[in-house]
Amino acid sequence: MDLADLYRDVILDHNRSPRNFQRLDNATHRAQGFNPLCGDKLTVYLKMDGDTVADVAFEGSGCAISVASSSLMTEAVKGKSEKQARALFANMHDLLSGSEDQAPQSLGKLAALGGVRQYPSRVKCASLAWHALLAALDDQQEPARTE
Repeated sequence: MDLADLYRDVILDHNRSPRNFQRLDNATHRAQGFNPLCGDKLTVYLKMDGDTVADVAFEGSGCAISVASSSLMTEAVKGKSEKQARALFANMHDLLSGSEDQAPQSLGKLAALGGVRQYPSRVKCASLAWHALLAALDDQQEPARTE
């Protein structure tokens, strides 16, 4: 199995069985995301405990890339400090925008999303949850958009 197949399997797995796909009723922060080009709509919920993302979840609908990215994002930021979550956002932005030649090893399964940059119209799908995360961390109740 080559790396592209492995990455494809990670994305398919997270689309079929998204992790943390639920409303988080005790959330302290939330933000909505909408991608008008693809129709992806989601809400990211955070339960912050001081500076730590104690819990995170998402709900909504979208394409396979959007759902997989949301699922992977929730797994990656749970238990992290706000500073670490913001650093992950920056790393993912670099990965998806193509400013990094390859994914840093520190991204782990998130590196699976790196292949999306070969399809510019899908980058917005992969980045939607990440922009909503940033908006939730900023406690903005306005919809996050990827235009």
